[in-house]
Amino acid sequence: MKLRKLLSIATASVLSAAFLMVGASCNNNNTSGKDENQTIAVIAKGETHAFWQAVKSGAEAAGKKYGYKITFAGPTAESETYIPEQREKLQSALNNKHVKAVVLATIGQGFADELVTAYDKKIPVVEFDSGLYANRADVTAGKDPTIGKVATDNVAAAALVAENFYKYLKTNNKLTAGKEFKMGVIQHDSSATGIDRAKGFEDKFKALAKADGFTVDIQHQTKTNNDGEYKAAAQSLQASHVDAIFMSNEGVVSEVSAEVADNKAKYENILFCGFDCGTNQYNWIKNDGNKYPVLVGSVAQDSYSIGYKAVEMAAKKLAGETFEKNVGIAGQWYTSANIDDLKSKNIFYLG
Repeated sequence: MKLRKLLSIATASVLSAAFLMVGASCNNNNTSGKDENQTIAVIAKGETHAFWQAVKSGAEAAGKKYGYKITFAGPTAESETYIPEQREKLQSALNNKHVKAVVLATIGQGFADELVTAYDKKIPVVEFDSGLYANRADVTAGKDPTIGKVATDNVAAAALVAENFYKYLKTNNKLTAGKEFKMGVIQHDSSATGIDRAKGFEDKFKALAKADGFTVDIQHQTKTNNDGEYKAAAQSLQASHVDAIFMSNEGVVSEVSAEVADNKAKYENILFCGFDCGTNQYNWIKNDGNKYPVLVGSVAQDSYSIGYKAVEMAAKKLAGETFEKNVGIAGQWYTSANIDDLKSKNIFYLG
């Protein structure tokens, strides 16, 4: 009798503990009282590239935490040619009755009607990565559905490149008093991202040089994502006898890496630095076989955190919670010395 009583007490305790654990699990998923079909739609500038896949992973992790289904869509390629395709994907999301918020980065201008639709339907829009193209030119006054933005702090990240690149130049005696240092800059496009990266790098580099009494001539070229433009920019800067070139995104690095590998002798005395990750940057910075001139270093974006924080902002808005409206994600400087470490942590990606 005493044994059965003890067993009964033990069983009750186990069941009670199990009940508490189940309750805690439900609370952690934040799904209480929520239709499981409620969706946050992520509309990116692409789908298959490693950068966007990392964004997707972060978005899905946040969706799981806050109890939202995540859909992820983007155009065939990150080019203004595919604006109609991206518009269709955004329209499809806005017409989905389960979509409660949209996380958006546009590849060009032409989304004004869709943004008005989002406003009229009371669907909040979180900008991420480069956000809305051309400094939000598509936003109609009085009908702005956007609630905030999550992105790499492009000014700060590019300044980080300038700071580390300048340190390399000083350490290796590449700057000479009384001699003008010619710094080339290839800006990948006219988006806010392109503008901020060029400005962040140029302003920081000039400030550092001025503080040390060195003279700098910035030779700036703004291009688009059309085939051959970045290669032409590198050729033009080489012909102008620049001492170094900053490349503002992976697309620039990809095209320029092929150009300098094919014509190494012409670029041998030019130093390079970049922005973003990818196979081309990895191969260039490793430089096995001494195929390239020197790529001193670059900065990696934390694309997983960008996706996570953007969905988190949307979820907090839908829950009526307070949130930070402009979230800047830090970049990380890398060289041949630490690139494999960042790769192992999924901060540096191949693609």
